[in-house]
Amino acid sequence: MADQLMTAIRQACRRPEAECVNALVGELEDLTRDRAAVRQKATSLVEAVRRQRSHASGVDHLMHEFSLSSQEGVALMCLAEALLRIPDSATVDRLIRDKISHGDWKAHLGGSPSLFVNAATWGLMLTGKLVAPHSQGALGSALTRVLLKGGEPLIRKGVDFAMRLLGQQFVMGEDIEAALARSRHNEARGYRHSFDMLGEAALTAADAERYCQAYETAIHAIGRAAAGRGIQDGPGISVKLSALHPRYSRSQKARVLAELLPRLKRLMRLARDYDIGFNIDAEEADRLELSLDLLGELAGDPELAGWAGMGFVVQAYQKRAPFVIDWLIALARRHKRRLMIRLVKGAYWDSEIKRAQVEGLTDYPVYTRKPHSDLAYLVCAGRLLAAGDAVFPQFATHNAHTLATVAEMARARGVEDYEFQCLHGMGEPLYDNVVVGTDFHRPCRIYAPVGTHETLLPYLVRRLLENGANSSFVNRIVDEAVTIAQLIEDPLDQVRRHGPGPHPAIALPPALYGPLRRNSAGLDLADEDSIAGVQRALAGLAGRRWQAVPLVAGLSANGPAQPVRNPARHSDVVGEVIETDAASIERALANAAAASAGWHATPAATRAAILLNAADLLEAERLPLISLCLREAGKT
Repeated sequence: MADQLMTAIRQACRRPEAECVNALVGELEDLTRDRAAVRQKATSLVEAVRRQRSHASGVDHLMHEFSLSSQEGVALMCLAEALLRIPDSATVDRLIRDKISHGDWKAHLGGSPSLFVNAATWGLMLTGKLVAPHSQGALGSALTRVLLKGGEPLIRKGVDFAMRLLGQQFVMGEDIEAALARSRHNEARGYRHSFDMLGEAALTAADAERYCQAYETAIHAIGRAAAGRGIQDGPGISVKLSALHPRYSRSQKARVLAELLPRLKRLMRLARDYDIGFNIDAEEADRLELSLDLLGELAGDPELAGWAGMGFVVQAYQKRAPFVIDWLIALARRHKRRLMIRLVKGAYWDSEIKRAQVEGLTDYPVYTRKPHSDLAYLVCAGRLLAAGDAVFPQFATHNAHTLATVAEMARARGVEDYEFQCLHGMGEPLYDNVVVGTDFHRPCRIYAPVGTHETLLPYLVRRLLENGANSSFVNRIVDEAVTIAQLIEDPLDQVRRHGPGPHPAIALPPALYGPLRRNSAGLDLADEDSIAGVQRALAGLAGRRWQAVPLVAGLSANGPAQPVRNPARHSDVVGEVIETDAASIERALANAAAASAGWHATPAATRAAILLNAADLLEAERLPLISLCLREAGKT
């Protein structure tokens, strides 16, 4: 059974989008839900948030005012993302000049009721003047010349300050103690928390050890603060496995299981001793199966038996998500335990699309239309609500329609044992009307990142990409031009209107360069079926010895043969090469000269026929670009 479920996960990874969506539509249509009640609840939520928008986070307004649909929004994102990789001040200065000096920042002044946004806009206007190559007269040429002398360093400090300001909105605290202290205000209002130590994938063993110590310190602090409240009522922790091992990839599976599993088990035992929740966080698609392998080992570990705090995060935008849910439910039932399952939309969409294109894979592992991800989320939610014996569902969403639909599906099933989740600094305006609202009164857990300014930027960029796009609910809810009916539209209706197919502007990876040039095909080395196919092919060639020799008409290859070794295993000799000599080179040049003379002596009509015939053969071999060149040569 487990093998069948894993096979279903693998087969769904890059399944055609329309096929996946049609299956989702059929399943959602069969789920019991009162659509009128959903609309009423979602409408009341949006109306409440818009009434309270003057008190909303300044970041909400900032993301709307400088959305990714504007030139200035793109410039800010490019600046923030590029700052991750720039080690020196001089390059930072040049980047600031390039990205900020050409923006129409003045057009955004007064565009938002938020003092936070207007203050930022004034700063960006001033920055634009400081870095402009020529004075535009606003500050006067004399003042501009003075400021230009030290402008970029001042601006660099200003950008650093702005990032710290954003960090206060998105990060709960620089260390776990500060974060716990700040969380008490939210706890008094009825919120719960799941803390995460900020940081990207470990690159070295020292990185991994440092992150492990940070998680261990955090578990001790969270456990003491929990004071015996238990897994559901008390705070918990979320852990990124790529931070705990410098080689967290399928190619290093044996090493990961040998080295990371004991480290992960030690942290889980510590969380169990404090009786707090421990969620394995979601990462890129090519790491999913490895994370499931580790969870499978831990779920069956007798030392962790009886503990209900083991959790896993599922990203609904992956085509595999419904099948992952089935696998997790079966895992929990097999080991007679209850898993916490946090369902999220997904935060790595841009990188998943780009990676599939660069690697030339057959299709994308994620949906290319947002309504398709919303649809998959509701289907996954339905499966979780139907398996209350095996899972404790945690629904992480900032979308009012999604939230209302989940609440209505739970009510129809009589399910009360679940919670909502949101991001710190982003979801509170919506969930303030859920945690204490009369229509909902449901618990909500805040995902609360912890870390310094240096660790903030990667997380911040993902959050801005995810929620700064003009299709994002967080972006649209503060946009009065978007009606409530548009905000709360059922994804099922959107799919029926647009069809189940992928976004027309996002070509599949093989068709990335258009019909005349097929993208080079790659191998999905995180997929077990692809790896098995490669291994079978290699096994069939294991006994073959390849030989490379100069091919010159009229000469036979001779000379000493040099062995060719497998660069990954020098004891493996895969063949031999005979290098050419001076006599062979001279003969090849003579042959070429004779062939050229013969070609030019051939009648033009015969030459054209030869070229056109070659073009036909190449087109049949799926080489259209070379075929086109030969065809044009044949015409002339």
